[in-house]
Amino acid sequence: MSAIDLPLKHPKRELTGFQPIKAIQHFRQLVADKEDTEQVFHIIEAFKGRKSAKQAADFVQSPEGRALLVADRDLPSMLDNHDNWAGAADDSLAQHYVRFMRREGLTAAGLVEESYKWQSKEERLNDLYEWYFDRLRDTHDLFHVLSGYGRDALGELCLLGFSYAQNHNRGVQFIAYAGAHQLKKDSRTSAPVFAAVREGQRLGAAAAKLAHQDVEKLMQLSLEEAREMLGIGKPTLYRECLRTFEAEGLSVQDPGNIPLEQPECCAA
Repeated sequence: MSAIDLPLKHPKRELTGFQPIKAIQHFRQLVADKEDTEQVFHIIEAFKGRKSAKQAADFVQSPEGRALLVADRDLPSMLDNHDNWAGAADDSLAQHYVRFMRREGLTAAGLVEESYKWQSKEERLNDLYEWYFDRLRDTHDLFHVLSGYGRDALGELCLLGFSYAQNHNRGVQFIAYAGAHQLKKDSRTSAPVFAAVREGQRLGAAAAKLAHQDVEKLMQLSLEEAREMLGIGKPTLYRECLRTFEAEGLSVQDPGNIPLEQPECCAA
């Protein structure tokens, strides 16, 4: 079935539920083993709510959403085929993205597979909500490139603040601030960690929603043009924190043993 023919909501999909105790339990497991990214999906599921679902419904029924549904491009395949971007300018978002993914050893397909560890492809509910939530997941690493937040612990936390403002899942916000608390506790840094995460949230709120963009067209723009078009500001407090970490002799990559490659998905 093509995307445009999918129902908005599968009969088995539930759009309500809030389980804070469950979220805290899974966060503790995530802190204990930062590589156990499956816990992220449990946390996001425990905080599922109506706001992100309404955003999904509004977008897939909008003219812009319908156009993307008709095009029905598979984002992971498109993003992972680096030959697609061979003709793009060196300063294009596409080339910045390719360099980022190669440097970090990442693929869009890898993030998809990671999400399937939490819920298999066969268990997914085939509707337009799922299509939208997949776009949130599949654009995660583009958020890194566009926002300027790295994959270090604080960069991931700030990006979660940014992502929460874009996608309204309280689980994402919970991980961002709980992670910031853990980072401050473990590292004892004087860096303005919480302020940096709040700045990420403000920047995300001010920016256009990345999941709503024609990604293929966006990739051809220069990185600065794409940031300007989307209204993405500079993460100045994040950079200030990195300088403070360095001055304090803390590892930028892992100043407080905070978990984090936080995929966006399961937002209902």
